Amino acid sequence: MISGNKGEWSEIYVLFKLLADGKIYAADSELNKLHDIYFPIIKIIREEISGELKEYITGKLIDIYINDKKIKSVDRNEFEKESEQLFDEICNAKGSAFQIEKTENFMKGISCYKLSAPARDKSDITMKIVDINTGYSPIVGFSIKSELGSSPTLLNAGKTTNFIYKIIHNNPLLVKEINEIYKVSKGKRHTDVRGRIKSIIEGNGQLEYIEIQNQTFSDNLVLIDSSMDNIISETILYFYRDGINNCIDMVKKLELENPMNYGNVNAYRYKFKKFLTAVALGMKPATIWDGIDEANGGYIIVTKQGDVLVYHIYNRNYFEEYLLNNTKYETASTSRHDFGEVYSEDGEDFIKLNLQIRFR
Repeated sequence: MISGNKGEWSEIYVLFKLLADGKIYAADSELNKLHDIYFPIIKIIREEISGELKEYITGKLIDIYINDKKIKSVDRNEFEKESEQLFDEICNAKGSAFQIEKTENFMKGISCYKLSAPARDKSDITMKIVDINTGYSPIVGFSIKSELGSSPTLLNAGKTTNFIYKIIHNNPLLVKEINEIYKVSKGKRHTDVRGRIKSIIEGNGQLEYIEIQNQTFSDNLVLIDSSMDNIISETILYFYRDGINNCIDMVKKLELENPMNYGNVNAYRYKFKKFLTAVALGMKPATIWDGIDEANGGYIIVTKQGDVLVYHIYNRNYFEEYLLNNTKYETASTSRHDFGEVYSEDGEDFIKLNLQIRFR
């Protein structure tokens, strides 16, 4: 039996729903459907096994091909019925992973055996669509995010996303005192990163950004903007020091404080949106990035109401605004990602602070 979480089952829901509809609607920055902007779908392409290319061609009948050989046709009303049933199953499911026998039986009947086709990039679904702006019919990949389960991450934490700060202070006992600050939750002791930063500040200490721990992530950020790491380093302090979580509020504080002394403070919003979009469409911290979107079609969102909406490259401004207004920073595991401890090197003290971004 196939088992998956709500996000994974949502990928099959997208497949069924789009084949039933034969088109995908665009969304505005508030995730509202734009009824006058949509992209007709010619076919959806899946490669679950290397060398076995499956094509689902839209129409009143969905024609299914494997390696250019037609294997069967299925009435698109079947996909509509199955998508509605699957949506209800996902919404009512309990637990982190679950099975849906009815859906799995239908999947087998259309030669679909996995919830997710193996991705070599950030694309979760590949389609040939009609580009209404040019009349061209490109084959493009889209990343899928679902609102039906827990909020997905935009940027996953890792040691690669640690930012290093020097602590400027006059307290000879600082390292010992700060590293003894913990909080207790459910009977377990956890590193209290915010509590440690608060104690450093209250002791007249200052945090000075030095560098990103991972050189590849640092190099990737340069492609977006030569000052991008400095801007993000400020927002990380807003998160751990000032308790600001939401990305939109961080940008507002950047505009207010203007740490980079820009003549036009709109630069912060512009640059930060470019950063979020780069992460969403292709940039990974630990992988050398060439600046090209891997999800070259854009982003597909499954809404709580069951709509399947797209942010295509042509409504990129809406997508950037959506990301800014719907993401937040959060604290990842300090032990797993090795941050939050004060350490000494060459007579100076440092602390690593981690970056993780999740949808709100």
